[in-house]
Amino acid sequence: GFHPESEESSSLLQTAVSVLQSSYLDSTSQDGFQYSQAILVENNVFLSELKAFAQAKEAAGYSQEELEETFAFLLFDNEEEAKEVCQTGLRVNSSSISTLGDPAKGVYISKYADCLHPRPWYHGKSGYIVICKLIKGKVKVVSENYTTSYTCPSPGYDCHVAVSRNSITSKTSHCQAFEQSQYYVYEVSDGSTAERPRQICPYIVI
Repeated sequence: GFHPESEESSSLLQTAVSVLQSSYLDSTSQDGFQYSQAILVENNVFLSELKAFAQAKEAAGYSQEELEETFAFLLFDNEEEAKEVCQTGLRVNSSSISTLGDPAKGVYISKYADCLHPRPWYHGKSGYIVICKLIKGKVKVVSENYTTSYTCPSPGYDCHVAVSRNSITSKTSHCQAFEQSQYYVYEVSDGSTAERPRQICPYIVI
């Protein structure tokens, strides 16, 4: 059987922690978080779809940089929600943010592992982070839209990011930093939007 103290599990935890730590926005976060357990998400459907997405985009002439796998992060308060996203994938209509694009046509995922929620963490809070593999593809920089006529996915692109007016600093409010460091990811084919963009693949829950 699988014993949580086994070597695989501790090396997975180390992998996960090093991914998280290399994706912090704020260097003080190194000391601020404790991670206890990592679970590898092995979903062959998602992995093969990620691969198929990469192959299709490579055939369409994308550069290696655009096809590179990177990491992005989701935060959940409870394990059930985290597990559900690992089983069903990150689906449209799951976000309360709408500044970078219509939440009904794409999904939002965080770029930084320590900036996962509009409000800062308080001492003693815990949660579940899902580390996802992400292929950003062609990224379009869009200005934030606070109106209710949402920005639509841009034809020929796969991802929107916010214009960073200036780098996010300690003066930036947490909520702003959170919104400015989101990826808005979508997959549009023949004018219809995928329910679950293939370029995001849940990888580890921690």
